[in-house]
Amino acid sequence: MPDTDTLGRDTALVRDGFVNKIKAVARRVPFAEDAVAAWFSTRDPATPFKVRATLIGALAYFVMPIDMIPDVILGLGFTDDAAVLLAALKIVGGSISEAHRTRAKRWLQSIDVS
Repeated sequence: MPDTDTLGRDTALVRDGFVNKIKAVARRVPFAEDAVAAWFSTRDPATPFKVRATLIGALAYFVMPIDMIPDVILGLGFTDDAAVLLAALKIVGGSISEAHRTRAKRWLQSIDVS
């Protein structure tokens, strides 16, 4: 479990950067729907704290401009982001509801992801 400072910093990073990042890359990443469902889950007060903290950490890694494999590297750039999100989903994915997944599908269909 992250400390309070890290969780606060990650929460702010996701709050301020997730929507713009996913809009910019949604067509290029196969895990966009899972990421958006996780994002909706973090915003749901019914989601347990430990689940939210885990998902916020994974989403913060996705939003961070600097990570292990730069996102601009064609074919590899999002593999580390996918691995981090997949690990988080393995741990807490059962807590992402069907409602979160449905909202994610609808949201992705409604945005302009050019």
